[in-house]
Amino acid sequence: MIELSSGIEGRVFSLLDLETLMKPAGYVIGGNWDYGHGCFDYKIDDAEGYQFLRIPFKAIDGQLDSPGVTVELQKPYLLSHVYESGLDQEGNTGNVSASFNQFAEPVDPDGDFPHIYISLGKSILHELEKILLD
Repeated sequence: MIELSSGIEGRVFSLLDLETLMKPAGYVIGGNWDYGHGCFDYKIDDAEGYQFLRIPFKAIDGQLDSPGVTVELQKPYLLSHVYESGLDQEGNTGNVSASFNQFAEPVDPDGDFPHIYISLGKSILHELEKILLD
């Protein structure tokens, strides 16, 4: 994980406004949200695992599933997930387990971020700053 300094950190928006601005630019709401915090992810590459620019946020007025919730953006960072390829070698997946655990666990959920993508991640963040701050 590589933290990035940004002028968006600490800024407050309605979650609906953020979705309206960020989704057309390629961001999706990450799957690891709960009622108090979440993140927007921009997939940079998926050649060897997945490299993301992640924009975390926390609810400051309401819960994330409530209409009109206000969120505060936190420090952006670059993140790499390296997933196991192939079949489950242990074969411990039953029908009930499979219905809850549909995707492979990361081999390294906080892998080393490839240096070739650091400047690209910073450029993508700079473009987001233009969208949100101008």
